[in-house]
Amino acid sequence: MAENTSTISRAGTPSFKDIVRDAMKHYKHEKESEAHQIFRHAGGHQPKGLPQTVNPEEETVPGIEHPGSTGVIYCSDRAMANGFSYASSHEWANLGQGAPEVGPIPNAPERPNTIPLPMDSLEYAPTTGVKALREAVANLYNHTYRQGKHSQYTYENVCIVPGGRAGLSRVAAVIGDVYTSYQVPDYTAYDQVLSAFKRLVPVPTALDPKNKYRLDIEQTKVYICLYDLHCDLTEGDLQKDIRTQGLAVVLASNPRNPTGQVIKGNELKELVSLSREGTTIILDEFYSWYIYPENSHDYGKSVSSAQYVEDVNEDSTVIIDGLTKNWRLPGWRVCWVIGPKNLISALSQSGSFLDGGANHPLQLAAIPLLDPLHVQKEKIALQKHFKAKRDHVLARLKELHLEVDVPPNSTFYIWLNLEKLPAPLNNGLTFFEELLKEQTIVIPGIFFDINPAHRRNLFNSPCHHFVRLSFGPPMADLDKGLDAIERILKKARKSGMKEFGQGYKTGSDAPESPVHGGMSV
Repeated sequence: MAENTSTISRAGTPSFKDIVRDAMKHYKHEKESEAHQIFRHAGGHQPKGLPQTVNPEEETVPGIEHPGSTGVIYCSDRAMANGFSYASSHEWANLGQGAPEVGPIPNAPERPNTIPLPMDSLEYAPTTGVKALREAVANLYNHTYRQGKHSQYTYENVCIVPGGRAGLSRVAAVIGDVYTSYQVPDYTAYDQVLSAFKRLVPVPTALDPKNKYRLDIEQTKVYICLYDLHCDLTEGDLQKDIRTQGLAVVLASNPRNPTGQVIKGNELKELVSLSREGTTIILDEFYSWYIYPENSHDYGKSVSSAQYVEDVNEDSTVIIDGLTKNWRLPGWRVCWVIGPKNLISALSQSGSFLDGGANHPLQLAAIPLLDPLHVQKEKIALQKHFKAKRDHVLARLKELHLEVDVPPNSTFYIWLNLEKLPAPLNNGLTFFEELLKEQTIVIPGIFFDINPAHRRNLFNSPCHHFVRLSFGPPMADLDKGLDAIERILKKARKSGMKEFGQGYKTGSDAPESPVHGGMSV
């Protein structure tokens, strides 16, 4: 929005002075905000060092601490407090979901509708996964990204895992006591991983929207260099804005959740090169197909660090991906970790006590889906369909004077800045709570502020004024959610801001929720 006044004020409605007076009444600290206090009182969201209980008056299990929920889980719970249920989900618009639509889309291969159950599939699968599926994954990456390269992936470079977070947890469980770089904003589950696995010492890097949330590789090199006695950076290099100390691991999503940006080409090549200089690069590549080209001949291309790995067993580049997003099969929970052989053997051991392995029949059913010809058809159909949805949502937001600062060129997310709206609609948590009243779900930006200690005043977060909108759902659901946003803005123009920021439900009278562990951000 260009200005608060042009967005809200109209002839015959509250004057500019009234709007300013309303805005001045609103808070600047989380303790003064109803939406923020609801968030803080949810288990795991209090500053570390305080008891992590949902209700301090209830007896809790000794020694148990709430780790905090990922954004979609918290938002789903809040939606249920406002009447949402999975039985009536068609009445809501879920623009918060971290999963793509799973039904048929134009020109895509037919969706799987039967699962064979051979007798041997009733047994446990190996903790590293079925060998034939591991071979299929290796073959797909070699075909797509490594043609003509001497070093090729084999099944020994692949570990099948029951979901992306399971893969991330397995990797985190085998990392020693190291400084681990992460970026803000990024995928919300990193917050819980960095909190739960204490041997990973978190080192944040705030990405700059003025630079389109680009990861500064040169600055990352400076951070890595600080503890490397053999580093040859010049004094000039060290005069950069150094706020952190020596990195052994870099953890990032690519393409980027929630900003919808992507590291590719020379920048991705340079990032991967750090894995040959003593740093482990862990890349969450779940949105690697969601690339939106400007030229039609570029449809079907995808992005992966696998293209720039020189030696698959020497370069310490770790890739996490799976069927969840690209194949649009989130319910299958069949994913993989790719890396050097010695990493895969370690992941087999951590998997034996963390998760036990992925579903055996679904691993077998996944094998034909990784055929390169099948994959190419899926990619092209997906990219055309989701690009059309992206363009539709961006156009409607522009009509509402909610122009996106950094439009997405990948993923299925829009990182929407609310800062130019009048308070309190200009912060993600309040905007989210108001949309719940309109039966619409979005994800407040605060969840993408990877802040393991949770001590920062939420109003000081760089993500505070944002929400993440997903264009993963079908088009009809997108319009339903955008209509709800339009209703809120019309209400603000008509009545001013005094009706916003209060009256939020804190209990749930809705039916008991089924397990929603499959939901993801």
